Amino acid sequence: MPEAVDYYVHMRWIREFEAKCLELSREGVIEGSIHLCAGQEAIPVGFAGVLQDHDSVFATYRGHGWAMAAGVSPTSLLAEICHRGSGTNAGRAGSAFLSPSSGKFKGENSIVGAAVSIAAGAALAAVSKSTGGVAVVSIGDGAMNQGSVTEALVFASTRNLPLVVVCENNGWAEMTPTSTMMRGENLVDRAAGLGITHRIVDGRDPHDVATNAAWALEVARSGGGPVFLECKVSRLWGHYNKDIEHYRPSGDKELADANDPLNVELQKLVDSGSTDVAALEAIDESVRAQIEEIAAQVMLMPTPDARSATTHVVSTAVPTPTQDADMAIGVSTRLTYQRAANAALAKELENRPNLLVYGEDIAQPGGVFGVTRGLQKRFGDQRVFDTPIAENAILGSAFGAAISGMRPVVEIMWADFLLVALDQLINQAANARYVSSGMTSAPMVVRTQQGATPGSSPQHSQSLEALLAHIPGLKVGMVANATDAYSMLRAAIADDDPCILFESRAQYQEEGDVFLDGPLEPAAGGRTVRQGDGPAIISWGSMVGTALEAASRLAQEGIEVSVHNLRWVSPIDDALLAEAVKVSGGRVLVAHEANVTGGVGGEVAARIQSAHFTELAMPVKRLGALDSRIPASPALQAAIVPTADAIVRSIRQMLGWASEPVRS
Repeated sequence: MPEAVDYYVHMRWIREFEAKCLELSREGVIEGSIHLCAGQEAIPVGFAGVLQDHDSVFATYRGHGWAMAAGVSPTSLLAEICHRGSGTNAGRAGSAFLSPSSGKFKGENSIVGAAVSIAAGAALAAVSKSTGGVAVVSIGDGAMNQGSVTEALVFASTRNLPLVVVCENNGWAEMTPTSTMMRGENLVDRAAGLGITHRIVDGRDPHDVATNAAWALEVARSGGGPVFLECKVSRLWGHYNKDIEHYRPSGDKELADANDPLNVELQKLVDSGSTDVAALEAIDESVRAQIEEIAAQVMLMPTPDARSATTHVVSTAVPTPTQDADMAIGVSTRLTYQRAANAALAKELENRPNLLVYGEDIAQPGGVFGVTRGLQKRFGDQRVFDTPIAENAILGSAFGAAISGMRPVVEIMWADFLLVALDQLINQAANARYVSSGMTSAPMVVRTQQGATPGSSPQHSQSLEALLAHIPGLKVGMVANATDAYSMLRAAIADDDPCILFESRAQYQEEGDVFLDGPLEPAAGGRTVRQGDGPAIISWGSMVGTALEAASRLAQEGIEVSVHNLRWVSPIDDALLAEAVKVSGGRVLVAHEANVTGGVGGEVAARIQSAHFTELAMPVKRLGALDSRIPASPALQAAIVPTADAIVRSIRQMLGWASEPVRS
């Protein structure tokens, strides 16, 4: 453990660094909000001396002190806060999201409570790789009211993960007294209710923090499961840099100042005879001088090159093929859509030791639709396992595991359930590559299913691909048949970016030709699934089968349409769109199950109109569900969701035929 004076020095470094940030903010050098940790320095400093090299640290947005204590260069740290190109994230993250791409410190998180699930994923990776590492995550007291925190604690306790959650209880949930937002005096009571080992710590005293941190890390490291530490501290400054604290009682401010951990530690050192006031004042001056020198260096650093603003959103590299990639496609095997997905998971579990498969009811039951049946028996309960009903923890842990060297495939039982945990995809996973300028990636796959089936309610029938296709950094696939179920899942697993695959439960029992020895594909690219010189139908997911049915009926009337399976709605295959325009003579129908307004069909149509305007014989026509909720009644569903009949009518209208097909 460090000498007593070392604690003081490290705490002083954090305090003076934060003071300089506040000064630069007031001078207009730092744009936007910054959240400073004055009064809480003892916590990261106490932990720093007992962390091991293979441990990982995740912090709340008030995490500059954690970054410095965990070894991040103050120069690169300040450069990031000042949005310079030489910052930890090249100016892409700023103060509240800075995330170095190496070292123990994995980054801050500006979404309250979100990092607990991510840290649980890092702990999961530590167990899977047998590193002996522990994941440490700091949160504020206000985060204890976030459902994501409870989900993560339940997930970590269920899996007995080496996770230490450090709640920095400064008495304020942003600008509201914590006491008015929750009952009880101690937040450890919540951990106790979940059966999690816990302690209350004097967060103003680095010695007490270090003692309890060493204990917590040992409990977690030795297989004791997650540990929760409530560190009681005082918040010396406002919630953020421009907070005038008009809401704060003067007595509370005075009490916080009286408990300033730096002054308390100084007095301890003087009283013990370890040093004297003059020596400590000399230390203070030396630290301030060094920080002034760092600030001067940062002020001379250039801002990021504007030409780099859109780089590293997703990888441009083609995935490395597995050993069977050079083999001929060979003989196909007839499999149901459901079994094709199962075969893809089994093959990748065999080929990739770092692959994990988990979700609600996917292991012992084999999934509500049987897609993962038999995988746990074959690959063991450390690689294929069930989780609590906790979507945020499932997705967040997958992200944390992915950035820690694993390739998780997680299942969200119904696409509608994604909506309770979109933060972990949109605010977390989609940002990993971008904020790190390509140094960090999140190779994770989310499998889910969607669409209308008889009896499914409005909460179990939505088509949501457009929501996620809109998000830069995510790849979104629509699985149309058994062939896709196998090849697209393997492509997604091989990809280095987060991929979401929407399956169709209505088709799980449909059979198709699957090439088990086929080459590994990239997570991109569509397919022409029917040739024809008439109008082109572009579709994806469940509607591809409907389009093929309509094409067969149209062929009986002498209309040979082509059908194009877009497959990936992000990225969109523009070459496939160009082919569809060419072979159809500029007559294109875009059909999808999702409702028309705001759907992917609008994007596809806009791309065609923009890139192929002169080749079009008529405007692109769209066909989708009516702008309605999806009812449970099959009769009502049939009035809303496009059918083969509707596609036939649309094609006939494009050709100027009567609306009803000719009867022979």
